[in-house]
Amino acid sequence: MGRIIIFNIIRFLVLLILQVAVLKNIGYYNIAVAFPYILIILLLPIGLPNLLLYTLAFLTGLSIDAFYDSIGIHAAACVAVAYFRIFFHKITIELDEQESFNTPSWGNMGFKWYSTYIVLSVLIHHVVLFFVEAFSFYNFIHTLLSIALSGVFTLILIFVISLLTYHKKSRVIN
Repeated sequence: MGRIIIFNIIRFLVLLILQVAVLKNIGYYNIAVAFPYILIILLLPIGLPNLLLYTLAFLTGLSIDAFYDSIGIHAAACVAVAYFRIFFHKITIELDEQESFNTPSWGNMGFKWYSTYIVLSVLIHHVVLFFVEAFSFYNFIHTLLSIALSGVFTLILIFVISLLTYHKKSRVIN
């Protein structure tokens, strides 16, 4: 259990530094921006209590907001991802596995489950993030374009990170 906590703290710090130091200034005309920091929330142990998950998601988003000078936009998107994560785990993971502290990674869950999980989570994160940021339907097409391009950019980066950290374990879901 202590090893899991230390590993997640290290993951938090590495992804936060990657997001803030490297990816904050990389983008395509402020339309396509990668946000791989949501892996912090998505790769937390499955059996984590909901209140702790919401708190960690909010604090993760608030940390990003502090560096991006935004007012709670990332925090709102991270809490939406945490809500989706709870829902997705309840409908796709067996009951006894929901209480374990396994990490929902590519090696543990398989590619089909993991890719569905990541794609839907990124979509929800980006929809909430960009629509709260725009807060109107004035530039609706521009907002949809930002969601699509940033989503693709984020997915590519997340799958590259997942490939670099991939190690096959016993599969929870086939």
